[in-house]
Amino acid sequence: MARVYGAIEGGGTKFVCAVATGPHDILARIRLDTRTPDVTIPDAIGFIREASRGHDLVAIGVACFGPIELDQAAPDYGSVTTTVKRGWAHTPVVGPLREAFGVPVGFDTDVNGAALGEVRWGAAYGCDPAVYVTVGTGIGGGVIVNGAPLHGLMHPEIGHLPIPRIAWPDGRMDDYAGACSYHGGGCFEGLASGPAVGARAGRPAEEIPDDDLIWELEAGYLAVGLASIVLALSPRRIVVGGGVLQRGNVLNRTRERLRDVLAGYVGRPEVTLPNDAYVVAPRFGQDAGLVGAIALAEAAVGSGR
Repeated sequence: MARVYGAIEGGGTKFVCAVATGPHDILARIRLDTRTPDVTIPDAIGFIREASRGHDLVAIGVACFGPIELDQAAPDYGSVTTTVKRGWAHTPVVGPLREAFGVPVGFDTDVNGAALGEVRWGAAYGCDPAVYVTVGTGIGGGVIVNGAPLHGLMHPEIGHLPIPRIAWPDGRMDDYAGACSYHGGGCFEGLASGPAVGARAGRPAEEIPDDDLIWELEAGYLAVGLASIVLALSPRRIVVGGGVLQRGNVLNRTRERLRDVLAGYVGRPEVTLPNDAYVVAPRFGQDAGLVGAIALAEAAVGSGR
């Protein structure tokens, strides 16, 4: 009987669930639309129960959209908290899984999970500290320090780092109002997320030509955000994923602009030289969150959570 892990990447639009022996051996997987908790969580439990039948299910990992409560001393540990996702605010996630399976449950943000997976097996292997940033409908970031996701007062909220406005390549100051419902154009997500790109162009980001000036502006904003991460957290590697990075050669442009933004202050060759080994794409691509959930399950076995 094989030892297997249950894995759930819980997103605002979809739950991707799997049963696996490890990141390279996924035995079964399913994509579920994120509906109300009373439908989605039982559906995920039902899939894991059926897919693990005949195996030894040793733990479950959940890499979940947030905000979530990660303080194990808090009465609502293991819950989604103040999300704007309708019906999901203050929803327990860990409790129903423990009750259903009686095994340890690893629980963290989707981006902290993705960061852990990339450090354990992927593009940030052997790098500590490391940061994972995803740029899509929003901007999120996970941080790994001493081999574990960073927790403190809360989990990292890299997408809401305050960043300054910059100019378009033709010299015009960017005057977009911003896409963040909390901070408008005063934060990383408000100025550089996919909706911010699309709103400036008047069409979805995926429809904007790769040679449009907006991708140079986007790279500039990403470089400003990453520079803050470099200076505050001193990561040995930054992994950057998400749909926006697939367009307009944004990753390479961001690497170039990062050197300009840091302006020689960080004298390490990882930054001063061409930095395609410092700011990198995720090894696991769109599966980074799911692989992160497997990593969280594996870690939960050792901790007994």
